[in-house]
Amino acid sequence: MSNTGRLQGRVALVTGASRGIGRAVALRFAKEGATVVAVARTQKDLESLDDEIRSATGQSAVLVPESVTDYAKVEQIAVALAGRFQKLDVLVGNAGLLIQLSPVGHYTPKQWDEIFAVNVTANWRLLRCLDPLLKASDAGRVIFVTSGAAQSNKMYWGPYAASKAALESMTKVYANEVGHTKMRVNLLDPGRVRTRMRALAYPGEDPDTLPAPESITDTFVALAEPSCTKHGEIVHA
Repeated sequence: MSNTGRLQGRVALVTGASRGIGRAVALRFAKEGATVVAVARTQKDLESLDDEIRSATGQSAVLVPESVTDYAKVEQIAVALAGRFQKLDVLVGNAGLLIQLSPVGHYTPKQWDEIFAVNVTANWRLLRCLDPLLKASDAGRVIFVTSGAAQSNKMYWGPYAASKAALESMTKVYANEVGHTKMRVNLLDPGRVRTRMRALAYPGEDPDTLPAPESITDTFVALAEPSCTKHGEIVHA
């Protein structure tokens, strides 16, 4: 993995940035020269990420300790980005929620709503608020993290699978809508990666047999850089 300034001067917002894939992507983007806007619920974990970024690059991240389901805050983030940067070059919608694996009828309505709120509605809200800033970039890039569960129809994955299928459909529609612009919009399926969500889904699995989140950041960089030509695709890390 080489850091060669492929995102130099870009402004990139990453959700779910405090741990796992989001943290690895935020750190890698910073090493590639991007100004990272890191969004996650936990202030302490964001500050730890910022320490890593400053140690590696000498620069600081923009920390946003908010939940992506606080939609009023999402709108405030957009206003703040407009005032500070007048654009957004990269949006990485990585925050995700699984809760549990159960038969479809065993989820409570609250759990169903929470999963869709994080995995679908929050990403729609981000697009709705950030669309003008992405179009103000000379090469706006959108990357939403999906999962093979969206198409596998595996038992017990009901609301998570349904939410990722909805995310894929929404993202492809949006990609078609902005196809005439300089934007590129894609989905990324990370596959088997050593994360907390993976451990929840597969509690008997040896985490040492899984790739680390850092190992898939090359794919995120490729989709984020101005030279990316992929559009409306599901890309596998």
